[in-house]
Amino acid sequence: MTQIVVLPHVELCPDGAVLEGTPGESICNTLLANDIYIEHACEQSCACTTCHVIVREGFNSLNEAEEEEEDLLDKAWGLEPQSRLSCQALVGETPLVIEIPRYTINMAREGKHE
Repeated sequence: MTQIVVLPHVELCPDGAVLEGTPGESICNTLLANDIYIEHACEQSCACTTCHVIVREGFNSLNEAEEEEEDLLDKAWGLEPQSRLSCQALVGETPLVIEIPRYTINMAREGKHE
């Protein structure tokens, strides 16, 4: 098991959390399994950015992002060099520190403005 520290998020995890993740499992599934209900509007099909996380420690231990994920991340609110879509980032053997951005861009809920 791999330790995952989740930094406090005002709505999803106000006190922060320390979780145990299974190597090979996505960060998103690990958060959901531990009652941290991160948005995942596309049901983890790599079609939105609502499950965006910033990996503060352990970023290089994750699987490499595919081009599709990189393209989507360009649209994420609060993009940083250590940003990943949690549905695509697989837990490795190295402990992680995760920050869930305060906001997401949820086109399914907010809709497009024309």
